[in-house]
Amino acid sequence: MERVYLFDTTLRDGEQSPGASMSVEQKCEVAMQLERLGVDVIEAGFPVSSPQQFEGCRLIAQRVKGVAIAALARAVEKDIDAAVESIGGAVHPRIHTFLATSPIHMEYKLRKKPDEVVEMAVRAVKYARSKVAEVEFSPEDGSRSELAFLCRIIEEVIRAGASIINVPDTVGYSIPAEFARFIRGILEGVPSMHKAVLSVHCHNDLGLAVANSIAAVEAGARQVEVTVNGIGERAGNAALEELVMAFSVRKDLLPFQTGVNTRQIWNTSRMLANTIGAPIPRNKPVVGENAFSHESGIHQDGVLKKRETYEIMTPEDVGRDASHIVLGRHSGLHGFRNRLAELGLKLEEDSLKRSYERFLAVADRKKEVYDDDLYVIVSDELGHGVETFTLDYFNIQSGNLSVPTATVRILVGEDRREEAATGDGPVDAIFNAIDRALGTSTKLLEYVVQAVTPGRQAIGDVTVAVQVDGRKFVGRGASTDILEASAKAYVNALNRWKALQTSMKGAQ
Repeated sequence: MERVYLFDTTLRDGEQSPGASMSVEQKCEVAMQLERLGVDVIEAGFPVSSPQQFEGCRLIAQRVKGVAIAALARAVEKDIDAAVESIGGAVHPRIHTFLATSPIHMEYKLRKKPDEVVEMAVRAVKYARSKVAEVEFSPEDGSRSELAFLCRIIEEVIRAGASIINVPDTVGYSIPAEFARFIRGILEGVPSMHKAVLSVHCHNDLGLAVANSIAAVEAGARQVEVTVNGIGERAGNAALEELVMAFSVRKDLLPFQTGVNTRQIWNTSRMLANTIGAPIPRNKPVVGENAFSHESGIHQDGVLKKRETYEIMTPEDVGRDASHIVLGRHSGLHGFRNRLAELGLKLEEDSLKRSYERFLAVADRKKEVYDDDLYVIVSDELGHGVETFTLDYFNIQSGNLSVPTATVRILVGEDRREEAATGDGPVDAIFNAIDRALGTSTKLLEYVVQAVTPGRQAIGDVTVAVQVDGRKFVGRGASTDILEASAKAYVNALNRWKALQTSMKGAQ
């Protein structure tokens, strides 16, 4: 079994998904779970892009010690300096620098000749290598680059000190057989390729990211860049869970192994989904709600007689034990802490106590508290430190013969702002009242409600996407009261808008 290394870019490329931005504390918590999952490299962010990105990289480098920590940088000294400074505290720091190499990118984006691009790449890699021991170079839009030129620039950057060469299918254009030939062409066409690890980074625009990644590994690549739940730019990246389980299930044809503890896949997937407020599609492979469900009578009969008739892996393989009642209103802090630890959820003491208080509030409303409820409670707490606006109070008057009216009180620091408004329905009225209290003007792009767990008393999870100042912000909120969850989600989205404003001012 040959080893394939996993470079997880959930916190960098994944966070570039519209609405998937995370607070610094949220990024740190996800990074610690990725370490428990067993990835080899965590790309913590793009430090030069904002003070929040820089701080996230810095804290992850300080707190996560069991894996390599990478930071992204364009092929310019300013970016590389920011990356080095941000992850300098890591046990195993890696600078990941990139430069476009396809004809269309060089001509229209960089406006540079091929010789100039080679010179820029070599200069950047040498500079980065003078700062850290490990440098990864990515020829952006590599799959649409001319093979002869790509081999030339790869040879030059390896000589300059790059020890990992990552070939991106930046726009998800390749198909598996073609991409495999391309990877073999690089291995054969670069004389010093044996001195570096060949990596791939595949996008999912044609739904082929995992297939292309597997084809590349079969052709000789030994690092794959992935994201949890396949999140990322546009249609996303190669999904970590799908790639890992393909290697696990098809050992007969794919004699490769990773360092991933597959029983942490379910926890990691759910944590990320709750953190960014992006529900996992029911039919998502490996981690979707329907992945191990059988509706057809023929399928049910087969599974009951022998599970392998219709299941190529078990829920337990990915850590998906049946959701069960774990705690109730009489459970103490000790039991609460222990169950979170079993789920791979670790909090600082202050955050733990606040989460416990939220748990008790939920337990008072519903008799049965499930593991998925705990994920929601904890993921809400992870955003606690970045709140500018806090929902303090709301009241709704609504009925089929009355105009829906909402009253809200929002805390802005020490300032209390109360307003009332009407709307087409109770949710619209709440959103209008919040806008009046904060003086904001938004456009609601998306409103999604789903039950976190079974039963009438289930926690409702609400995700909203709003447009403010031409940008999209996604917020989420959870409560056994769907109107409260809606109000929390809306305020959460506005907090993300405010955090971006603050970040942009800090960068000026």
